[in-house]
Amino acid sequence: MQGFVRGVNLLSRLCGYVAAALIASSVIVVCQMVFVRYALNQNTIWQTDFVTYCLIAATFVGSPYVLMTRGHVNVDVLPHYVAPRPRRWLALFAAGLSLAFCITIAVLTFRFWQEAWDNKWVSDTMWRARLWIPYSSMPIGLGLLTLQAIADLVNLANGRERPFGIAAEHSAAAELATKVASEEVHL
Repeated sequence: MQGFVRGVNLLSRLCGYVAAALIASSVIVVCQMVFVRYALNQNTIWQTDFVTYCLIAATFVGSPYVLMTRGHVNVDVLPHYVAPRPRRWLALFAAGLSLAFCITIAVLTFRFWQEAWDNKWVSDTMWRARLWIPYSSMPIGLGLLTLQAIADLVNLANGRERPFGIAAEHSAAAELATKVASEEVHL
């Protein structure tokens, strides 16, 4: 099982590099677009669509890396005030719920991509891009996000990862109990 987790983490790291490359290529194309439009006084046809599709792809393809590094927005007020055992169950519940959400969205985006493929959808712009190409980033990114969610759940269930990244002795409840105990000793 650890081999699976290491493989998924490697894939997630690769996704982070791909997302960074997509953002960098978007920046380069925007600079090229500005130069062509204002210095050469020519029309731009494909650049706006390309940048839009790259940034969307970077969002979806980069999501497994963000989950792996815990870079997402996380409101963890409740876990800090819960004892270690209930915190673990809360973390398992949250991980399971996240996994269910990832699977559902991955399946729905795959169906959307398949509809674009089957119906040969193209963009309404002058470029007429085949939409299955940029839409493929959604099921790919969310499929890999699902794998990362499974890996996180495995790590949490095996005890290789702390619930919410909080050490048992650093919880607010533990600090409060220690403070109360020390005050009772002094009385």
